[in-house]
Amino acid sequence: MKATYMYGPGDVRIIDVPDPVLENSTDALVRIVRACVCGSDLHPYHSMDVTPGGVSMGHEFIGVVEETGSDVRTLAKGDLVIAPFAYSDGTCEFCQDGLYTSCVHGGFWDAPGMGGGQAEAIRVPFADGTLVKVPGVEETSPLLSSLLTLSDVYGTGWHAAASADVTSGDTVAVIGDGAVGLMAVLAAKQLGAERIILMGRHKARTDLGIEFGATDVVPERGEEGINKVRELTGGRGVRKVLEAVGHMPAYEQAYRIVRPGGVISRVGVPQYEDAPIGFSSLFGGNITLTGGPAPVRGYIEQLMPAILNGTINPGKVFDRTVSLDAVPDAYRAMDTREALKVMIAF
Repeated sequence: MKATYMYGPGDVRIIDVPDPVLENSTDALVRIVRACVCGSDLHPYHSMDVTPGGVSMGHEFIGVVEETGSDVRTLAKGDLVIAPFAYSDGTCEFCQDGLYTSCVHGGFWDAPGMGGGQAEAIRVPFADGTLVKVPGVEETSPLLSSLLTLSDVYGTGWHAAASADVTSGDTVAVIGDGAVGLMAVLAAKQLGAERIILMGRHKARTDLGIEFGATDVVPERGEEGINKVRELTGGRGVRKVLEAVGHMPAYEQAYRIVRPGGVISRVGVPQYEDAPIGFSSLFGGNITLTGGPAPVRGYIEQLMPAILNGTINPGKVFDRTVSLDAVPDAYRAMDTREALKVMIAF
C-alpha cells in the first residue's frame, strides 16, 4: 500500500510499504477513506532530524473496518469509524477518568512501529477502546469532512473551551486562526460564550471564525495586539483565554491579556520548554493554567450528533482536498498558508 513518510525538513514522500496485518486479538484493520494534514505535522516539517528510514505521518483519519481480531466485540467488517489521534484501551484508570491520552497501554500513531494515518490502511490497537462507529453514514457521505474533524481539531478546540470552563455569558479570547483556533471559537460559541475575541491576521480564516461565532477580530500582533484586546475589555483583560498556537509569543500574549483570576487553556502543541509562570505572568494574578493534549476519544460521541443532524459544519475548516499522491504539496500549501487545512480523499 501507499503511505506518507517524512525524511527530514520539507522532505515528504509517498512510498510503498507492506500492508498492515493483525498483530493482537484486540486489533482492527481499517481502510482509510479520509485523512488530513495537521498543523502539528508542520513542526517536524520545519525541524525534524534527517531520518534515513523516514517516519510515518498522519494521526487524523476515518475509515472502514476491513478485519477484526478475535477479541474485538463492538466492531464488524464494513463499519465506518472515527479514530482519535491517540489510541487507548478504554479500560485503564486514566481512560475511566476520561484522560484517554494518558492511557497506560495507549500511544500515538507516530510512535515507532505504528503506521500513520496518511496512508491507505492502518492497524488499530485496542479497537474497541479506540474507534468510534458512525451509525447510518456511508463512506461517500458529504458529512465525512465534518466527521473527520472529530479525530482531532474539533475535539481539541472543544477541549480548550471545556478545560477553561467556558459557560453562558463569558468573554473569551482565542489566540490563533488555524484550524484548532477556529474550532475553539466554534466550541466557545456552543458553550454559550457571549463575546469571542479571535486573535488572527488572515482574513479568509478570521471570516470563517466570525461565521463560527467570533464577535471581534484582532489582527494586530505583539504589544499592539495585547493593547487592542485590553482596550476591547475596558483594560481588565479576558476571563478565559484559549491558546491554540503553541509558540512562545502566543503564550506571552495569553498571560498578558488574561484578567486577574482568569484561566489560560493551552492546546497548541508547545514548541518551548521554558514558559514563565512567575509573579509577573501567572502567580501574581492568581491565573489558572490548564489544557493539554485533548482526550478527543471522550468527546467524539458527545459532539457527533450535532454534525449528523446538520446543526454545525466544522468541516468548513478544510479548504483543499487532495489525493494521497499529492500530500507532499499539501504540506507545502499549509506551510506557506495557501491552505488552512488539507483533507486527503482516497
